[in-house]
Amino acid sequence: MPKLAKPLTDTQVRTTKPKEKSYTLPDGGGMYLEISPVGSKIWRMSYRQENGKQNRLTFGAYPEVSLIQARAKRADARKLLSEGIDPAQFKREAKVAKSIAATHTFEAVATTWLEKTASTRASTTQEKVTNWLNKDVFPYIGKLPVSTIKPTDVLAAIRFMEARGAIDSSHRVKQICGQVLRYAVAIGLAERDVTSDLKGALTVAVKTNYAAITDPKEVGELMRAIFNYSGHPYAVAALKLSPLLFVRPGELRSAEWTEIDLDTAEWRIPGEKMKMKMDHIVPLSTQSIEILKSVHAMTGHRKYVFPSIRTYDRCMSENTVNAALRSMGYAKERMTAHGFRAMARTILDEVLEERVDLIEHQLAHAVKDPNGRAYNRTAHLPARRQMMQRWSDYLDELRKGAIVLPIRA
Repeated sequence: MPKLAKPLTDTQVRTTKPKEKSYTLPDGGGMYLEISPVGSKIWRMSYRQENGKQNRLTFGAYPEVSLIQARAKRADARKLLSEGIDPAQFKREAKVAKSIAATHTFEAVATTWLEKTASTRASTTQEKVTNWLNKDVFPYIGKLPVSTIKPTDVLAAIRFMEARGAIDSSHRVKQICGQVLRYAVAIGLAERDVTSDLKGALTVAVKTNYAAITDPKEVGELMRAIFNYSGHPYAVAALKLSPLLFVRPGELRSAEWTEIDLDTAEWRIPGEKMKMKMDHIVPLSTQSIEILKSVHAMTGHRKYVFPSIRTYDRCMSENTVNAALRSMGYAKERMTAHGFRAMARTILDEVLEERVDLIEHQLAHAVKDPNGRAYNRTAHLPARRQMMQRWSDYLDELRKGAIVLPIRA
């Protein structure tokens, strides 16, 4: 019966010297230390595959890999062998998987997802989602392989947003991360969307309405302040159009000249830019046309009506109109860019007594006919055109100090 080799000691491994030819020191279980003539010491393990073929593994060099660590690697290899798995093949596949995981980081997958789904979002929304990812997500989990993302990784990133008070945005960012992870699942790079485990973990957002001025006297003061505002020409024009058109701020700042017909006095907003995903027509009053013509002289040769002052390839910043209101002394608790919609909705109904359905149509809210079908974009267009002109004329009267009609009870 062959004599079994005694297990190596750390002293043996440390003090063994090179010889003229390579030689080995066995440790048992197929593992041995190979000493080369130049003095390098490599841990290896010989084993026999299921087909009877001899093979070997390399565990690394001593002292980077200690005796204890080499034995742990041997134990892992023997466990794989007991399960009918070739440890060398397993090691190769693990290396490939690691390489793939390193390539498919959360940032790489999210960037691809952004590009592939861009057509489903308005350009302003695309820009907002991109900014959220770049500023609030990628710095924390962007470099992690998407297959290794844990719920706590996503939560850690979102906590930074909560800490600065961006509660609403943090919920939206969690949804975006979930969409990216579901895309990763669909293309075979992740097992599941781990954000589903974050239910109840985020700070609850308190629902609040956008601040808006609805008292006619105060609206007159606001209109005078707007016409006296002396900021950047693009910001001045956008600020003047905000109460006249009362579209959503994102729709206004992303307006393109190809959508606007100054001759027919119409702005046709494509559905992909709208919240309800339906085409929308905004009749332009004579006051709106005058403002747009002044802007056309500056940006008519560009894509956007209100381009960014930094690059013409992007539209105006989402904070421009709000920043103008703040510089005029209107705090966010008193008036916001979105508040022009509530201002128009209230006064058109309660002061000018316009038809509610026309107002709702012009606000691009969901309005249905008696049969429950949504009206198309041209519904009541002549009546809406007249209403928009009356609204612009009324705002002019308030600005000039004409008689103010009180809101009826």
